[in-house]
Amino acid sequence: MSPDTKGEDWMLLKANQLKVFRKDRLLFDIEELAIHQDDRIGLVGTNGSGKTTLLHVLAGQETPDSGTVAATATCILLPQLKQGDGRQSGGEMTQTYIERALSRPSALLLADEPTTHLDTEHIEWLEDKLRHYQGALIVVSHDRAFLDAICTEIWELDHGKLHHYKGNYTHFAQQKELAHRQQVEAYEAYTQKKKQLEHALEKKKKKADKATKPSQKVKSSGPKIAKPYYANKQKKLQKTAKSIETRMEKLEKVEKVKDIQPIQMTQHTMKEVASRTILRVENVDGKAGDKVLWKQANVEVRGGDKVAIIGKNGSGKTTFLRMLVNGHPGVTRSEAVKLAYFRQDLSGLKVDESILQNALKEAVQEETVVRTVLARLGFRGDDVHKAVGILSGGERVKTMLASLLVSDANVLMLDEPTNFLDLAAVEALEGLLKDYPGTVVFVSHDRRLIEEVATRIFHIHEERIEGFDGTYEAYKQKEEKPAVTNRDEELLLIDMELSEVLSRLSIEPSQELEERFQALLKQKKSLES
Repeated sequence: MSPDTKGEDWMLLKANQLKVFRKDRLLFDIEELAIHQDDRIGLVGTNGSGKTTLLHVLAGQETPDSGTVAATATCILLPQLKQGDGRQSGGEMTQTYIERALSRPSALLLADEPTTHLDTEHIEWLEDKLRHYQGALIVVSHDRAFLDAICTEIWELDHGKLHHYKGNYTHFAQQKELAHRQQVEAYEAYTQKKKQLEHALEKKKKKADKATKPSQKVKSSGPKIAKPYYANKQKKLQKTAKSIETRMEKLEKVEKVKDIQPIQMTQHTMKEVASRTILRVENVDGKAGDKVLWKQANVEVRGGDKVAIIGKNGSGKTTFLRMLVNGHPGVTRSEAVKLAYFRQDLSGLKVDESILQNALKEAVQEETVVRTVLARLGFRGDDVHKAVGILSGGERVKTMLASLLVSDANVLMLDEPTNFLDLAAVEALEGLLKDYPGTVVFVSHDRRLIEEVATRIFHIHEERIEGFDGTYEAYKQKEEKPAVTNRDEELLLIDMELSEVLSRLSIEPSQELEERFQALLKQKKSLES
């Protein structure tokens, strides 16, 4: 779709022939883009594709190497925010900054990862704020549920080019999947046609070779007939072969699609803990200084569980996860448990070694499995030989996660594993965790990840840890469903008896039934008052 189809009158910003380089590498080359009034655009792409740089260029805070940006309205850039400064947490700082930005009059808001450090409640608060925002917006985010709630259009930066897709992130993913299937089909059709032509060419060449030896019948007709016959036959076959070769040359080449490789992990340590209670928390209190986080927690983890720990910022999610990792008098752990812990500081990575060397260091899986896991997370071919020291934050996170997934651990403890990951890596991690044969306990605010991976929920709220057997979707439905009280149950029983008494009164009226009917009505009125 052309960026200008909504008309010039609605246009807030237009850019043409944008080129930005990083040293000798072309970051992006965008022919044209336009932002119109009331646009709700999600900007996606892999780590390092240039999303943040593009926002800075559109906001006028960075000059492109070539091209023009023309804005007809005021623009506010909400940049990526760092962790808290001690006085405020990262979530509080983000929320304050967002409120300040939204209070300023502007026709266009550019927001770079605005959900970073926010808990689920405040992400939903931000969704509501942005839905009612009186202006256009472009949002960079790795939160798929957030992009679904806010966006009506997705822009993808892919290999330096900007592609436009109508709809929210789910619609974008569906369109990408359809394009993937069509490319697979086109490649299969191409290889089949190529094989047919190669087979036909080989056949004609063999016939041409045979034509050099005249048959006995032709020989008996004499040399005068045999030579012209052989020459004509060979000429025809060579002409046909040449025609096939021309068709092969003109056959449009279709590149093979990179398919997701299935992973078969060694499961010898997984079987030792399957379906058994491997972690038990009994009557454990949680505190942060003088602040009570929870009281008398009683929960357990079974082998094979995928447990999501959820709750507001400051509720004690990371504190609880560390308690499970480091041990506590009230936490019992099976001797068969082998823990691997992912924490935000990424300690454990050897920066002077390569991605592959780091992944292989504690690996019990075959190297082919290790390479497949790395490929799923975006490290393909020679990428695996890059030194960790030169990697971006997101790439280091992926290296650490891959190392844990292929280790001899049978229980993974993950603290906000999707931070700093691009959407492709988040989706890859989601698939890897779903397929992982061991146990996973993770802290996350990524609602889509929790929905797809978690089989159980630990919710820290109201100074308690509530355990729930079931998916996040089932837990949300339970939370939304009002609790049935004793009064509700009594009213239900009275209504049932009233129906029965009325039915009997209509068939065989009696004084006794009438009195019972009146008594029930009086009871019901008393409960409802």
